[in-house]
Amino acid sequence: MKLIVGLGNIGIQYKHTYHNMGFLAVEALAQRLGTAFTKKECDANTSHAVYNGVRILLAKPTTFMNRSGQAVEKLRKYYKVKQEDILVLFDDIDIELGTIRYREKGSSGTHNGMRDIVYYLGEEFKRIKIGVGRPKEGQDLASFVLSNVPKRDRTILIDAIERAVDRVLEFINEK
Repeated sequence: MKLIVGLGNIGIQYKHTYHNMGFLAVEALAQRLGTAFTKKECDANTSHAVYNGVRILLAKPTTFMNRSGQAVEKLRKYYKVKQEDILVLFDDIDIELGTIRYREKGSSGTHNGMRDIVYYLGEEFKRIKIGVGRPKEGQDLASFVLSNVPKRDRTILIDAIERAVDRVLEFINEK
């Protein structure tokens, strides 16, 4: 089984913010796989699917961003998912808008949701970072990542999400 986790914050007010790129990516993946988030378990909204014979668990933690690790750890333990079969998608302010980066392992960087996951799992899990760029000069980081994505950036980020979904499917095919 592969556990694919998108990071974000629950609530309609956060739906289209920079900080919800992980949620938007796993929702796009679910749509591509013909499934939906219909179950609530282990502090997450989940969706189950099969792709090329591989069982997949998609998850959106409901713990809010800074406690994402709790949900990931509960799901990992409950489903007995191997560490190498976990992939997390999230926004990254240190990467140019629209750029995606796949990493086999690493630190949490400046991302609090990733910091909590690293606390529970260590650094040995895969991740896809979706670049959202940096705040404008003088803009508070929290207000930037929690702001709605302006129209000028939406197309760029939709394309990045689609490329991230393509990379997730490659990860799943690696079996």
